[in-house]
Amino acid sequence: MSKGDVSKSNIRLEYPWTKGSEYLFNTLDSGNQGISAASAKERLVQYGPNSLKGKNVSSAYLLFLGQFKSPITLILIAAAILSFLLQDRTDAIIILLIVMISSCLGFWQEYGASNAIARLLKLVQVTVAVLREGKEETLGTEAIVPGDIVILSAGDIIPADCVILSSQDLFVDEAAFTGESYPVEKQAGILAEDAPVAKRSNMLFMGSHVISGKAKVIVVSTGMATEFGKISDRLRQNAPETEFEKGIKKFGFMLMQITLVLILVIFALNVFLHKPVLDSFLFSLALAVGLTPQLLPVIITVNLSSGAKKMAAQQVIVKRLAAIENFGSMNILCSDKTGTITQGKVRLYKTFDMEDKGSDLVNRYALFNASLQQGFKNPIDEAIIEAFKADITDLPKALDEIPYDFVRKRLSIVVSLNDKSIVVTKGAFQEVLNICTQVQADKDKILPLSEGKKTSLVDLYERYSKEGYRTLGICWKQVDAPIISREQENDMVFLGFLTFFDPPKESAITAIRNLEKLGVKLKIITGDNALVAESLAKQVGIENPVVVKGGAIRNISTEALSAKVHQADIFAEVEPNQKEQIILALKKSKQVVGFMGDGINDAAALHAADVGISVDTAVDVAKEAADLVLMDQDLEVLANGIKEGRRTFANTMKYIFMATSANFGNMFSMAGASLLLPFLPLLPKQILLTNLLTDIPETTIATDNVDEEYINTPHRIDIGFIKKFMLVFGLLSSVFDYCTFGVLILVLKANEQQFQTGWFLESVVSAALIVLVVRTRLPFFKSTPGKPLLISNVLVILFVLILPLTALGNLFGFVNLPLKFYVYMFVIILAYVLTADYMKRWFYRKLATGY
Repeated sequence: MSKGDVSKSNIRLEYPWTKGSEYLFNTLDSGNQGISAASAKERLVQYGPNSLKGKNVSSAYLLFLGQFKSPITLILIAAAILSFLLQDRTDAIIILLIVMISSCLGFWQEYGASNAIARLLKLVQVTVAVLREGKEETLGTEAIVPGDIVILSAGDIIPADCVILSSQDLFVDEAAFTGESYPVEKQAGILAEDAPVAKRSNMLFMGSHVISGKAKVIVVSTGMATEFGKISDRLRQNAPETEFEKGIKKFGFMLMQITLVLILVIFALNVFLHKPVLDSFLFSLALAVGLTPQLLPVIITVNLSSGAKKMAAQQVIVKRLAAIENFGSMNILCSDKTGTITQGKVRLYKTFDMEDKGSDLVNRYALFNASLQQGFKNPIDEAIIEAFKADITDLPKALDEIPYDFVRKRLSIVVSLNDKSIVVTKGAFQEVLNICTQVQADKDKILPLSEGKKTSLVDLYERYSKEGYRTLGICWKQVDAPIISREQENDMVFLGFLTFFDPPKESAITAIRNLEKLGVKLKIITGDNALVAESLAKQVGIENPVVVKGGAIRNISTEALSAKVHQADIFAEVEPNQKEQIILALKKSKQVVGFMGDGINDAAALHAADVGISVDTAVDVAKEAADLVLMDQDLEVLANGIKEGRRTFANTMKYIFMATSANFGNMFSMAGASLLLPFLPLLPKQILLTNLLTDIPETTIATDNVDEEYINTPHRIDIGFIKKFMLVFGLLSSVFDYCTFGVLILVLKANEQQFQTGWFLESVVSAALIVLVVRTRLPFFKSTPGKPLLISNVLVILFVLILPLTALGNLFGFVNLPLKFYVYMFVIILAYVLTADYMKRWFYRKLATGY
């Protein structure tokens, strides 16, 4: 079989867990050195990207067609076609053109937004180490194909379904399949055909991740052919909607229902009053298009994508757009200290024995343990190697290993020294002390570990911890066999201490203060001991920090935990599962909680938080679980990102306020005018043109400036608040609409075309100007709008004023109006703007308490 021949008939593999490596190599046309680049390219074409999302080749076409999915738009197109068949071709063409222009506008905005987000997501792509033609390459997971040889280590996402070729102390989290939170041990082998997924110990599955150890595996299925893909109908569903998304959807649906009911009533009454049926029908449909917030999804998407681009400039990459609203609303941030508050560069401070004296034996055994372990390389081990690698070059042979885990909090290595098997264990001081029964007094002297000596060791530990040093213990013993188990970690000899320091960042104090100014309370969650955490907190300006230990929250009730999490500034000595408990307890009390994590054990807490935040240097599983990824691990970057999130939220809310109040006001104005007048107040094509012209400036709202006063506090969407705003400002706009009606009918004695022209002019010009009022809580002349918003509004106003004087205006049924109408219109709009500005300040002072 030639390399690169990858037809489906050639790659057919059933029950891969029952096959040996030679069979897999032959069937998958692969080998220990991997496949060729050419073969990989052909397989990628044949099987598609290794993704559950499927191919997006036609996404642009589907996005464009999606602009016409509104039932009202489809009915309007059908009605325009009917009008065309009934010889009213000019109006039909105009209506179809306006619908097409509106749809193209929505498509252009959404397509640009989706492309921008796709480019940003490539910056934080999850990658994996792959052997291709014997060379190790780093590739995105979507490029993995059947037959690839993948190298995995702790923290890696398993990119596809694989069979293990070789492994060492490999433990994997398969909670997505088994629901079991404890890691599962995996190793090479051959199993029976009837082995269920949970018992296939020689296979790794897409959707799981490596907790510890390492492995070399061969990919047997990708994408939808994986076990994960087979249950993807459930797993591929969108992430749960945020409160913002639910609120917007509910409110938009409610507004649309009210609108449609009124439209049906208006249509029935117009027919009852003997107005032309087709005109009445088109009028009602056009009114529905103008009044329903159909641009709302587009505006929200554009605002969020624009916010994501601005946040990217602040070194914050947004993976899930909907998280931006929660990011802006966040009022509690839970974070580990390493790399965010501290410099993230762990250094060895000193090593010493039971008498606080330097010890070559401690140094030597610490280097053995750190250098020879094959699991997850961590900053502690790197610091030890950096400190001692020049002094000790004769490393012994490693015989066995018990990898570090978050329950034992220890790492044991078996080494061969002078033809003896020696176990060297290092880890959390208390966990090491618990397995010791003796203590090393000097190089050749070992004493029983009496209570007095235990007390002395604890005193040493606490003294260094209070000074802010992370203090670990190290111990050893001789064993008979080179292979050991966890049960043999006992009766050991306590050897000494290893102390480390990770200095706080100079920027941390300023960043924490800036977060407080933004209304965000920082809570530190760490596995380090309470004394070290408290010392660090004081160094960065947290006065009299309240420290809660993991042991104190292990068995308390939910109610008691809720009380404790609010009081605490620091959670120390916490276990991985307790991070999630803390997040959920904070959320239960209606807080918007962010969690910042980068470790293997942070995935659950990242999922549980309202906003999961990771960093570009994090392990794959943390980046995959996060909503946002920081390209620079600094709290100051986070503060800047929060500001951008709040700007995005503010601009989204501006459109909601504008659309809902204008729509609600227009319903009353249209309803009254159509019933009081012997003709339609606006022709269908005029309503659609009004809708188009008022939409154009609102699509630039994402670029608008936001007042600093708004940015300085967190905000949440409040449907009740929006309803109040809609009622107050909708009714206010109707008052001035009826003033315009009065001038046109009673003063100017306007005919049908003059009335329609006059109301069209007043409606569009006032809508353009009122945007500048509603967009800020301040007096409108004290808040400068963004240039695109200002320019687009000015251009729309100029276009509308000129339109009745042109042939295009005649096509829409507009006529010239006397100069005195423009004087009256100016007075009415000026009164509207000034009244709205006053009402806005009264509204926020009296009715918007707590918003």
